[in-house]
Amino acid sequence: MADAVPPRGSWTFLTSHARVLLALARDPEARLREVASTCVLTERSVQSIVADLEQEGYLTRVREGRRNHYRITPGAKFRHPAEADRDIAGLLALFAETPPTTTTGASHGEESP
Repeated sequence: MADAVPPRGSWTFLTSHARVLLALARDPEARLREVASTCVLTERSVQSIVADLEQEGYLTRVREGRRNHYRITPGAKFRHPAEADRDIAGLLALFAETPPTTTTGASHGEESP
């Protein structure tokens, strides 16, 4: 899915900052080159976004040998005034983990066997 580039002029619900944060939440040891590929961004953009997120306290970069390890701060609050009373833990819970697979034949609201 990393190869899928949105059509020109399209928009998305999540910002690049959210995508980078979620990519690092999924794989805290990912190289920024890999994050850039996953998020369909340049490596330079990802470096800038990581610096922003680190400066604002959303993540901490920890050097482990020759690699960086990223620790997300789930209690950090959203920046926009409309969501400022909520922390990012809900966003992480919604998007950071692998989505559950659905059972074929189970309709909405039905439990699968």
